[in-house]
Amino acid sequence: MNPATAQKPSPREALVAYIRDFGVLRETRAEYWGVQLVNLLDCTAYFAMLTIAAVFLSEDLGMSDQWAGYTITIFTSATSLLLLFSGMYTDWFGIRKSLDLSMGSLLVLRLAMVVVALTPSLPYRGVLAGLIFLLMAPAMAAVQTTFQAATNRFTSKRSRGAGFNLWYLFMNIGAAAAGFSIDIIRRALDLPNVHVFTMGVITAALCLVVRVTMIRREEQLVGPDEVVAEEPQDATVVRKRPLQIFRDMIHEPALKQLLVLVALILGVRAVFTYLYLLMPKYWLRTIGPDAAIGTLSAINPIGIVIGLVLFIPLANRFNVFKMLIYGAMISSIALLPMAVPWTAWGTSIQAAHYQMAIACMILLTVGEVIWSPKLYEYTAAIAPKGQEGAYLGMSLIPWFVAKTVVSAISGHMLTRWSPEEVMVDGQAVALQQAMIDHQLGYWDRPEAMWLYLGLYALAGCVIAYFLRHWLTRGTEFRI
Repeated sequence: MNPATAQKPSPREALVAYIRDFGVLRETRAEYWGVQLVNLLDCTAYFAMLTIAAVFLSEDLGMSDQWAGYTITIFTSATSLLLLFSGMYTDWFGIRKSLDLSMGSLLVLRLAMVVVALTPSLPYRGVLAGLIFLLMAPAMAAVQTTFQAATNRFTSKRSRGAGFNLWYLFMNIGAAAAGFSIDIIRRALDLPNVHVFTMGVITAALCLVVRVTMIRREEQLVGPDEVVAEEPQDATVVRKRPLQIFRDMIHEPALKQLLVLVALILGVRAVFTYLYLLMPKYWLRTIGPDAAIGTLSAINPIGIVIGLVLFIPLANRFNVFKMLIYGAMISSIALLPMAVPWTAWGTSIQAAHYQMAIACMILLTVGEVIWSPKLYEYTAAIAPKGQEGAYLGMSLIPWFVAKTVVSAISGHMLTRWSPEEVMVDGQAVALQQAMIDHQLGYWDRPEAMWLYLGLYALAGCVIAYFLRHWLTRGTEFRI
């Protein structure tokens, strides 16, 4: 049958086939499932810590919004930089030893953070907390590359696609569990924020137990129908030096296309930094100290899990670039509900901001499911043959710079538009009360911050749309 005239499977058939594909994971060993259990536990601790970090540094340690932002900048930036080297670390030590060292380090450092927070008489607690965050960066980077290396090692060629899909789903389930755990600690148990780190100590200990009991071998899994091919004796592999690869790339038009697109959608990618840098404090200051910040944060990963299962079978039916741009537009529009004055929602300020938050998270998730996977597909498609890895690495550089800048100025944005208190007639008034009493103009309230950020993100998407013919030149999915 001619592939061009072959009938495409229906959405229902594609979904059934997608779910059936997970059946190949039956051939994996206990090591694979051990890694996914560690992945679930560690992601629960990591995303909970990241979500509460800015609030913890201010409420528990007394840092200003600005210094809390600087501290998180150091942690996230160092983690991103160390990802460039953590793969070599994993290859050197092996999967088992890498997990032992990483989880052991995280256990000790999270415990140290608990001690710092629960010892008010300890001098320079803010500096110590910043140092602990910095020391966590190597372990966090190593954990991420170890997960990917282990998922590759403990799956066969046939089960690898399903193995990585399940790894990504477990990661998002952990992120959802992180959100709920924050509200259990803060609201149900009425405990200080520092006990999110206490939970991290417990999960790190459990991860070590799982490693010892389930991850005992490291050899590559080979499927029952697979044969390990040997390299021909006369085979020659042409390998270029990194500097030569870089020189070749900077003269290729494809690199300019990639960097322009990545720069244009930076405003959309930055939304994911707002989730842990701006939104938790914004929700606490507009909804109130009992705001369900964890549950609100969990909406996104829950939606991602559901969306990936339902949408992946349909994704290949549409143009890659159009999905990328339209999905990014939806994610940028997600900020605009929070730019609407709360009085326009016709309800109390608490209910209005809950409605804003839910609308934002739903739109953000729908957009992310559509555009985020397609960015990697676009990058791989536009890269010259054999340079896909280099192009994927280059695409992360503008994102690293943007994330660092956003993290550094996040505290200043909160101070300007969403501070804990504002000055009214020379007196300090809680932000929420000043909004209820209509003592602040629109451009001095949080709504203005979200309007600026949303319009910036949307503008980049619109420009990318008008450049769509140039941005898809040389690809198989030209507009």
